[in-house]
Order: sequence, then structure tokens, then C-alpha cells
Amino acid sequence: MTTAGTVTWQIINQSLNVAINNANSNKSSPLSTKTIIQSYLLAVSASCGVAVGLNAIVPRLKRISPNTKLILGRLVPFAAVASAGALNVFLMRGEEIRRGIDIFPVQTEAEKAEREKSGKEVASLGKSRKAAFLAVGETAISRVLNATPIMVIPPLVLVRLQKTEWLKQRPRMVLPVNLGLILTTSIFALPLALGAFPQRQAISAKSLEEEYWDKGGEGGLIEFNRGI
Repeated sequence: MTTAGTVTWQIINQSLNVAINNANSNKSSPLSTKTIIQSYLLAVSASCGVAVGLNAIVPRLKRISPNTKLILGRLVPFAAVASAGALNVFLMRGEEIRRGIDIFPVQTEAEKAEREKSGKEVASLGKSRKAAFLAVGETAISRVLNATPIMVIPPLVLVRLQKTEWLKQRPRMVLPVNLGLILTTSIFALPLALGAFPQRQAISAKSLEEEYWDKGGEGGLIEFNRGI
């Protein structure tokens, strides 16, 4: 892919990431429009910088075999997407880390039943920056977990398949085979990445700021919405 093509697809990818991260954030501490634009530009710049930089470096490596160089070249998009994807999460949800997110005591079954009857919402105990960092950090890890199998397995398998006589004689099948590998991997990778960490996270109150240590609910636990 040319440099222009690399930059174009990285911009498209990070634009999608910005939309997803903004829509699925905790919302306790929303970003201003100005901050969203700044975060978007930083995320796009990071992904394009990594992709273009690695594409320029890999061909100049002299102490590795051509096959290794080929494999590294195929993994450049993964390095760009994974690193920029994680950075994108921290940028788009940075306000949560700075200001904290709402935390709530974990309720007993009796308390949940009473709340359902009354329709009353559970009051927030306050905003915790430690909970926010955990929520954003786990979401960033899930982005890497999602990108890893999808952007590592298909290109490596395709490198091996392109050496077979069957695919050498059928060059037009490279694209369908590649798309098939990506689809098959995505079917398993996306649910696993989304399910790696619970959206409604429960942790010990003792792991948060000292002011919340004695405010835990059932089992001394506090919960919060991690986002997706």
C-alpha cells in the first residue's frame, strides 16, 4: 500500500474508534467538543506516524531474512492500529481519569428487589479517579485484544498460503481468501475482546481512594460502569 493509502485507512480507522469510544464511554465526565477534536487529531496523528514510520523502517532492515522482513511488513498495520487504538481510548476518555467517574455501592439482592419496586436510582458515592483509570485501562486492553488476532493471524496465514502452488496459480483468490480469514477470525475475536472485562465492574472499596473505604456495599464492594 502506498503512503497515501496507509494514511487514508488509518484516518478512517481512528475516526471510527473516536466515534465508538465517545459513544461508549462512562459519561460521568463528558468531553467538550474542543477536547474531542484535539483528541481525535492526536489519535489520527499517532496512528499515521506509527504506520508510516514502520513502513519506512522495515524495508531498510539489513540483518534479517527476506521472509522475516515480509512478515514484519505484514504486521505494521497491527502495530499502528493496536498502539493508536489504545491511545485513542485514553485520549477520548481522558476527562474521566482527570475528574473521576461515578461509583456506587454493590447492593444485596433484597436491596435490588426494593429498588425495582420503588423505582429509585442508586445514589452515587462520588467520583473516583482510580476507578476511572481502571475502567479506561481495561477498555484500552480490550481494544488491543480485539486487534491482535484479527490483524496478526490472517496476514501470517496468508503469507504461508501464498507459497502454496494452489494460490500461486490463482492470484485472484488472494483477496477472497484474505477476507475469509479476517471474517472467520473476527467472529471469535470480537466477542472475546468485549467479554474480557465486565462492563459493570465490581471491586473492593479498599482499592479506591481512602474516602470510599468504609462506603462499600455488599462484601465491601463498589461498582461502576466501565464502558465498552
